[in-house]
Parts: sequence; C-alpha cells; structure tokens
Amino acid sequence: MHQATDHRFLRAPKALLHDHLDGGLRPETVLELADEVGHELPASTPAELDRWFVESADSGTLVRYLETFDHTVAVMQRADHLQRVARECAEDLADDAVVYAEVRYAPEQHLSADLTLDEVVDAVQAGLDEGTANAAARGKTIVVRQLVTALRHAANSREIAQLMVRHRDRGVCGFDIAGAEAGYPPTRHLNAFEYLQRQNAHFTIHAGEAFGLPSIWEALQWCGAERLGHGVRIVDDISLNDDGRASLGLLAAYVRDRRVPLEMCPSSNLQTGAAASIAEHPIGLLTQLRFRVTVNTDNRLMSGTTMSREMQLLSEAFGYDLDDMRWFTVNAMKSAFLPFDERLDLIERVVKPGYAALTIPR
Repeated sequence: MHQATDHRFLRAPKALLHDHLDGGLRPETVLELADEVGHELPASTPAELDRWFVESADSGTLVRYLETFDHTVAVMQRADHLQRVARECAEDLADDAVVYAEVRYAPEQHLSADLTLDEVVDAVQAGLDEGTANAAARGKTIVVRQLVTALRHAANSREIAQLMVRHRDRGVCGFDIAGAEAGYPPTRHLNAFEYLQRQNAHFTIHAGEAFGLPSIWEALQWCGAERLGHGVRIVDDISLNDDGRASLGLLAAYVRDRRVPLEMCPSSNLQTGAAASIAEHPIGLLTQLRFRVTVNTDNRLMSGTTMSREMQLLSEAFGYDLDDMRWFTVNAMKSAFLPFDERLDLIERVVKPGYAALTIPR
C-alpha cells in the first residue's frame, strides 16, 4: 500500500495531456444521472460504485474493463448531463492543481438522445467553461481544452476530424483515435489524418499500449502523429548492454531525437497489462534516457487516481523529487496542442513560479 500523498505533490502545478472524460466521472454523479435516465448500475452507493469501477478495471479482463465505460457513457447522452460531467471534470482537475489539461472523448458515443455531434461538443465546452470559471472564483488557475476522439474500429474518423476543425477556435485543440490496436491499425484512418494535416490541425494517436512497435511506427511514419498516446512499447526497441548502457533501435532513436511526446499513464498501464508494476514501468528507463516523457491519468475513475497520486507513485518507485515532476510538467506544456505563446505564458507565469514556491529536496 502506498503512503499518503506528499503535500508538495498536491500543490505542485501539473499539466495533463491524456485524460478521458468518460473515465473520470465522480461516482456520486454516475449514481444521480443513472437514476435520472433509468440506467441500472452494479452498485447503489458512491463508495461501492467507486470500488466496483476500480476492481473491474483491475480484473485483468478486457471485457470487464470495457464494461465500466458502458455505465459512464450511458449517463452522458443528454446535453445537461454532458455539461455537468465536463464542469465537474474541470473543477476536480483544478482542485488537484492541474493548470493545463486536454480532455478527450468520442463524440459519436454520445448520440443516443438525439444530440448532433456539434451539440455534444458544445455541451462539453459549456461545462468546461463553467468549471474553469468556478475554479477561478476559488483562486485556482486552469486551462482546459477538448480532444475529440474517433474509434479505431468504426468508420467515422473523417467526420470526427472535420468536427475537430469546425470547433478548433471554440475549445477543441486536437484529434485522437482510440480503441483496440490489434486488428485496427491507424492506417485505416489515413484519410482523416491527411485531411487534418492539410488543415494544419493537431493530432495524437493511441499507439504502443497493447500492440507494440508496428503500431508506433505506423502512427508516426504513415499517419504523422505529433504525440503518442501511451507509447510504452517503444521500450521494445531499446536493449541494455552488459555494462548497463542502452542501445536504441532506429525507431526508438527517431522518437527520442525528434522529441516525440509520450503520453504515459502508469496506473492505467498496470491495469491493462502494459507493465507489471510501477517500479517495472518503462517510464523509468525512458525518463533516464531523456525521452519526451509526460505523466498522465488516463481514466481517473477506473484507476482510482489523480495526477498527484501518479506523482506520488513515481516518487516511491524511482525516487523522483519535485525537480523531476517539474521536468515532466514542462515536457507536457511544451507538447500541448496550445499556441506557443499561450504555452510559454503558462510555463513562465504559473508552472515555474509554482515549483519555485515549493521546497525542492536535494
């Protein structure tokens, strides 16, 4: 059992690039909204439901892991419900001292109550704006942007890419594809990626979580991804020599040389089997080799986690201190799908002073 979270990690400014809206609901909210729409849940109290989500995600079976999202998506079909979930997301992240966040979700999964794709995005944006304003009223700084996600197994990626471009000046900063990697390579969606490139739009791709190097190679060299969602399996292209020095294969060297950001989600990767423990997570080696590593939550409800908890777990496993956490945070800000001047402003005005105000152990 890990120790209580260091108060400095709780206060440290954080940047979050990989967080799923439908994976971060409050259990109380799931219960209330499910009651409103008549959706049956596997538990009847917030504590029991919270435990069910984490235990199901920990079960080691993909079927049960994916079942957890059936319940969250079911209560995110109405505009007012989407707005509430997004508002609470922004508030919860701000309370965890997250100063910049990109929150992703698949708009096509929220159409069963007859909303249009544009109405889904507008409802989420209204909630994020409200949550950001509520946080500001409590003296907390946070900037939140949307990443719209297409599903690898579906055929709507071009439509979702066009949705992203329509809303890019209204809170949407980028595009993503997610879902099972095996059998659904990113090259199935080349039409969407080529469209986005012609539109000078930003996109990331879930790759190298469950499948491996071919998924990463296709995401980068065929599709033109700017960042890798997870990217853990890039470690398969790194070998350690007898003297302890690392030898990088061509793909790993390319990723490091080009400073391709890795959206790493330690706790989530344990649940999906991408790593056996935090101490064995590739983030340790990749950080040591100075890849562009960022730390993320993925699904806060299913992993029972926060950015502060992820920092704490990494500190316990690898001895990281606030200097390291500042490095991860600046990495994320440098990699954000935010205009350069806005990134720089947050780094200089919020991130650096925030860490300077904390005692950094040596």
